[in-house]
Order: sequence, then C-alpha cells, then structure tokens
Amino acid sequence: MNARGGGTLPLMREIRSLPKANLHLHLTGAMRPATLAELAIRAGLPLPPPLPGDVTHEWAAFQDRYDAARAALRTPEDVRRVVAEAIADDAAGGGAWVEIQVDPTSYAQRLGGEEAVVEIVLAAAAGRAGVVLAASWAGSPQTALRIAHLAARYAALGVVGFGLSNDERRGRVADFAPAFRVAAQAGLAAVPHGGFYEAAWHVRDCVELLGATRIGHGVTAAADPRTMGLLAERRVTLEFCPTSYPPLGVGELTALPLPALLAAGVPVALGTDDPLLFGAGLTEQYEIARRLGLSDEQLATLARHSITASAAPAALKKQMLAGVDAWLDGA
Repeated sequence: MNARGGGTLPLMREIRSLPKANLHLHLTGAMRPATLAELAIRAGLPLPPPLPGDVTHEWAAFQDRYDAARAALRTPEDVRRVVAEAIADDAAGGGAWVEIQVDPTSYAQRLGGEEAVVEIVLAAAAGRAGVVLAASWAGSPQTALRIAHLAARYAALGVVGFGLSNDERRGRVADFAPAFRVAAQAGLAAVPHGGFYEAAWHVRDCVELLGATRIGHGVTAAADPRTMGLLAERRVTLEFCPTSYPPLGVGELTALPLPALLAAGVPVALGTDDPLLFGAGLTEQYEIARRLGLSDEQLATLARHSITASAAPAALKKQMLAGVDAWLDGA
C-alpha cells in the first residue's frame, strides 16, 4: 500500500530514484577524490590532508584544504572534467539539475581572467547545469560589484545566480547591497551564504538588505521564529547541506533542525556543498534527513523545494515534479 493510501508500516522508497536538484555545489568541492589525486600528481602538488569528521575544525582548516585542492585545477580541460563528473555524480543520485557555484577571481590567474573562467565553466555546463557566480564575504564590495556585473552579462547564457561564499563573519551585509541590486536587475537569483556561524539576524539581513531568494545554509534561522516566519512568508529557500555542519562546529547531525524548519513552512532544499571534503553526495544528504525522522512525504517535499527554487528550464521542472509524485505513488 502506498503512503497516500495508509498502512501499518511506512514504505521506505529508494532515495536515489527520487528526482531532485542540487542547488549548492562549489566547483572545486565537486571534484572526485581520484580526480584531485590525478591532477595534483600532474601538477606536482601535495594532496590536501583529509578533513576528519570526528573532531571540530576552525574555518581555516577547511579553507586551507579547499585552496590546496583548487590549485590543482590548471587548465580549461581540468574544469570541464570536474563539471562533467559533478553532473554525472548528481545524476547517479537522482539529481536531474545542479547549480555549480564558482568565484571567478579564484581561478582567473591560471585560466586567463575572470571572463575566461566564466566562459570555460559555461561551456562545460553546456545547458545541463546552471552556473552561480559568487564573490566572497572576505573580499571587497567593489570586487563583488564587478562580479555581479559579470554575472549580469552572462545571464542569458547560463549564469543563473549571484552569491557570496566564504566565512560570512568577514563581511558586512549592507556593504554588498549594490552588487545584489545589479544581479536582481538582471533577473538573477540572489543566493548569499548566511546563517552558518552568525545568528538568525544574519539570515534576516540577507533577505531584507540583499533581496536573497535563497540562502546558502541558514542553519541558525531555526533558532528564531521571526526569521522562520520571514523565510516562509517570502518563500526564501534554505540550501541545507547536512554533512558540512558537524566538522565545522555548526551542529551535530542528530540535532539538525530540518523538522522544525519544515514544520514552520520554510522551503528547504538539500545540497552537497563540497563532497570532496565532506565525503557525501546528494543521496547521502537525503539519507541523513531520513535518519532524522523525516517521512518519505517530507523527503519528497525537500525534493520539490529544490526543484521549484532552481533555475532549471520549465519543461525539466515539470518533468521532475511529476517524477516526485510518481516516486510517492510507488511508480
């Protein structure tokens, strides 16, 4: 008997077959470990050490490893390979659409400039994925404004959003408002990281001052009913990446507030963030949600949120949403 018809035992459907979108994936963090090993050997670089999950790390420990991995990306062919493998890996876990985030300033020196970076990533995505350009909370508002203008120029060619990545404690929200106005005028999704370390006020400011349509992470929003109400009212989606939080001291997996957020009507989409460093793909994020007690109906809700909040083509969205219904019906 299916979930809509009732029954004495819940039906545990295969998560891999649930259609979903991955809205939170960084370019370097999307690399397969074997690909990183190969590229690092070719470049004569040491492999970054693992990020042990059984202890809490400062942000710098993560950033150092991420920077070391990024240094192995030396050519357009390297980038094309990483993007192609990321799309394939998500597809294997039911991800029919992925949005890959890239800060072009981080790759510009080796790949011929910021515009060249964007064109390389877009060519690699080839319409099979969206591209989100990101500035850094640790960078200047002027740099963010330049990247926002760059994103706007490519808005009709596959760039679907503009964001801010890195440690949100290193920047002031209001300083980045001009950059987000440029992105909004170009019709781009506004997707800053927020509410990772900073409290719920940071999430509210990202919504109210930057016009955020999605928030990368937003974990701390769950501690404040006012913020959850704002997110629910404005339909601002949180890009939740469960395996990213315990290693960086944000919260234990068993205490993640997914049930509370969903109960408050907050749209939540699960993403993978940096599977290279955190060791888990899209299917694993949904498996964690199931272990937190979410039913198959709630997992389907997460998938719907991811699809609805994505920049996937309308026909693909319709197909994916129909697939979610079929998954629930046991088809």
